[in-house]
Amino acid sequence: MTFALQNSDFSRAPAGASSGPASLAEPERAWHPTSLLLILTLWVSTVGNLPLWLALERLPEMNSTRAVLGAVGLGVALAGVLFVTLAFLVWPRWLKPAGVLLLVTVTASSYFMVSYGIVIDPSMMANVAGTDAREVRDLLTPALGLALLLGVVLPGIWWWRQPIRRVPAGQLLGRQALWALLAFLVAVAALAVSFQDLASLMRNHKSLRYMINPYNSAYAIGRHSVGEVKRSQQPLQTVGADAHIILPAGSSGPAPLIVLVVGETARAANFGLGGYERDTTPQLKALQAQGNLVYYPQVRSCGTNTETSVPCMFSHLGRTDYVASNARFESLLDILKRAGMSVLWLDNQSGCKGVCDRVPNVEVSTVAPPALCESGECQDMALLQALPGQLAAQHPAANAAGTVVVLHQMGSHGPAYSKRSPTSLKAFQPECTSTSLQACKQQEIVNAYDNSLRATDAMLAETIRWLEAQDRPTMLLYVSDHGESLGEKGLYLHGMPYSFAPDEQTHVPMLTWMSPAFAKSLKLDATCLKQQALKPWSHDNLFHTVLDLAHVQTSVLSKEKSLLAGCVRNAVGS
Repeated sequence: MTFALQNSDFSRAPAGASSGPASLAEPERAWHPTSLLLILTLWVSTVGNLPLWLALERLPEMNSTRAVLGAVGLGVALAGVLFVTLAFLVWPRWLKPAGVLLLVTVTASSYFMVSYGIVIDPSMMANVAGTDAREVRDLLTPALGLALLLGVVLPGIWWWRQPIRRVPAGQLLGRQALWALLAFLVAVAALAVSFQDLASLMRNHKSLRYMINPYNSAYAIGRHSVGEVKRSQQPLQTVGADAHIILPAGSSGPAPLIVLVVGETARAANFGLGGYERDTTPQLKALQAQGNLVYYPQVRSCGTNTETSVPCMFSHLGRTDYVASNARFESLLDILKRAGMSVLWLDNQSGCKGVCDRVPNVEVSTVAPPALCESGECQDMALLQALPGQLAAQHPAANAAGTVVVLHQMGSHGPAYSKRSPTSLKAFQPECTSTSLQACKQQEIVNAYDNSLRATDAMLAETIRWLEAQDRPTMLLYVSDHGESLGEKGLYLHGMPYSFAPDEQTHVPMLTWMSPAFAKSLKLDATCLKQQALKPWSHDNLFHTVLDLAHVQTSVLSKEKSLLAGCVRNAVGS
C-alpha cells in the first residue's frame, strides 16, 4: 500500500515545479502530505488499535463469519473517520509533530490497556492526573520501554525523516477535502452495512467504546478537563453550618479519639476476616475474638480509583449525586472542625484529593523515622509512629472536644505489591516482584498482594493496641477506598468505569473497633451492631457514621444512614 502511494502521481512534482529554486531543493521522491496522512491513518487504525482488535477476537460473539465482517466494517469505519479528522486538523506545517504525538498517545494507551486490561475513560484520566512520582516509577518497566521503542521510536524516526512535497494551499485544500469526502462516504457505508451487529456488540460490551484509539484519550482528557474547570470555577459551598456537639446524658470524662484509616486498594475477596481461604488478617482475627472488633462483609466503594472514592466518601452527597455534581462542597472534616473537634490528616499516599485542604495535614515521609522510609516510600507503620507526636502538636482546646485522625495508607497499591510489605510479613511465596504483572504467574501476583494485606493487618492491629493503651475513649474505623483486579478476566489494577467494573474493584473491606469506654459513652448495643454489620453498606454511610460517632449534630446528618442506626440506646439529638 505504501509503495503504491509513494510511486503514484502523489509523488510526482506538480506542473511548473521544476522552474522554482524551492522545487529544485526538494527530494525527487518527496511525499504528498495527503499520502502521509493516509499512511498515518492506516497505522493508527490497525497497529495503534491492537487492544481493540485483541478484545474483539476474544469475544464469544466473534465465532461467525458475520461477526468477523462486522469487525472489519468497524475497522474500515474507524480508518475513514480518523482520516477525516486528520485531514481537517493536520496540515504540512505541523504534520510531523502531530504524527509523533499521535504515535505516543496510541502506543502508551495501548500498552496500558493490553498490559493491565484497563480502558481509557474520564475516571481513568482523573486517576492519571492524580498520580504522583512514586506511582509513576512503579509503572516504568522494560516492557513499557520496548513498547515505546516499537510503537514510537522506530516508526517515529521513519516518519520524521520523510520529505514532504510543497503543495499550493488551494490545491492541497481541494485534494484533502476530496479525500476526506471519500473517506467519510466509505465510513458511512461500512457503518451502514454492519450497524446492527456493531450496535449490539457495543451495547453488550460497553468497555469496547473506551478502547478506540485515539478518540478514547481525546474524550477522556476533554471530559476530565472540562469537569475540573467547571468545578474549580464553583465557589466552595458550606455544609453543616449548624454543626455542634451534643453529648449523651450522663457523659463525662476525657474526650474521645477516633482514628479513621482510609485503606488503599484492599479488596474484600482477599480479606481474611471476610472468609478468604488464606489467613491474611491473623492479628485482626485475634482481636475480633475478643469481641470489640466488628467486620462488615458487604461494603461497596464510591468509585474504582482514589481520585473519585476519597472525596466521595467524605462527601454528604453519596455516590450518585457526587458523580453527577460539578459543585464544590466542604467535606466531613470541615464539619467536624466547625463543631469544635481537633482534626488531623496523616498521608502516606498521593494526597487527600482536596478533602483535608482546610484542616491540619501532614505528609508522613516528612516526619517518620528514616528506618521506615526507603527510596522515597514509607511503610504504613510510619503512620502510627508519627501519630503520637502529631497529636501532641494539636491545639489543646480542640482536643478537649474530641479528636478525629485520618490515616491515609499506601496499603496494597499496585502494581508494585511486593514493596507494600516488609520481609517479616511475606508469608506467601513466591511473590511477583515485577511491576510488569503479565510477566508473572497469577498466583505469584496474588501472593504479593496477600502479603500487602498482611502488612495492613499488622498496622491496624498495632494501631488498635496503641488505642487500647490511651486513657480516653478510643475507636478505629477502617475502610478501603476501592478494590483491585489481579488478573481475573485479563484485568489488572483498578479504575474500570463503575457501571461495568468487576466485583473485585468495588467490593471493599470495612471494620470497626471500639474500646469499652467508647462503646459505653455511646450507650451502644453491641449485639445490635454485629447484626447491623451483616447488612449491605457503602461509602455513602461513612459521612453519617463518623458524625454519629463524634456526637456531632447537624441538619445534614441522617442517622438512619449511620452504621450505628438503631443500636444506640437513649440517643440524644435528631
